[in-house]
Amino acid sequence: MARDPGAPARRRGSASTRAAAAKSPLAAAASSSPATVRGRKTRAALVSAAREVFEELGYRDARLSDIAARAGTSYGVFYHYFESKESILDELFTAVTGEMYNASQAATSHATDPVDKIRAANREYLVVAARNARLIAMIEELAYRDPRFRELKLRIREPFLRRNEAGIRSLQKRGLADPALDAPTAASLLGGMIENFTMLWFVHGIEYDEDVAVETLSRLWAQAIGLRVQPAIED
Repeated sequence: MARDPGAPARRRGSASTRAAAAKSPLAAAASSSPATVRGRKTRAALVSAAREVFEELGYRDARLSDIAARAGTSYGVFYHYFESKESILDELFTAVTGEMYNASQAATSHATDPVDKIRAANREYLVVAARNARLIAMIEELAYRDPRFRELKLRIREPFLRRNEAGIRSLQKRGLADPALDAPTAASLLGGMIENFTMLWFVHGIEYDEDVAVETLSRLWAQAIGLRVQPAIED
């Protein structure tokens, strides 16, 4: 969803940031969906084309005319649906974040043990992150250089942090997690562990065994919040 260029930046943890992220990551994009089937198809084609062009040329070298041509439409049609190149990137990342969020959320629906839930969520998150590695690398690069994209990165990160924080608080109330932990800080630190590992693996090309990586990440996460983890079974 496009942001008003004149609006003040929101900082991580502020009331406005949390309010903006109060719904599913896909809610913002869905709310601006065109009313007609044709309009929705055109908008989706533009977003898909933007993904291809951004991945091929990078954000800074991509032109709106490239995106419109790839979508099989015109420059003017692009502006009917999006205000700028920034606004279509915003929507693209909203969709990618929703995919990652929903995949990791769905993976935990059948698990009852807290460590199994962590393990399932981590596995699905990594699967979807691998599929979106180029886009993840792009937003990381842009965030270092431009405050607008730093805000976007923090905003798309927020739903994951809120979910992790809620999970930690729930486990603390049940007497399973360390009650001395500050849940928001722990959620941010553990989220950063996964994010940085994702960059090393899928962007910088360091090879890891998937099963070993998932198990190690999950054990580190579980032990960090004070969960009891069963010893690994020796072969």
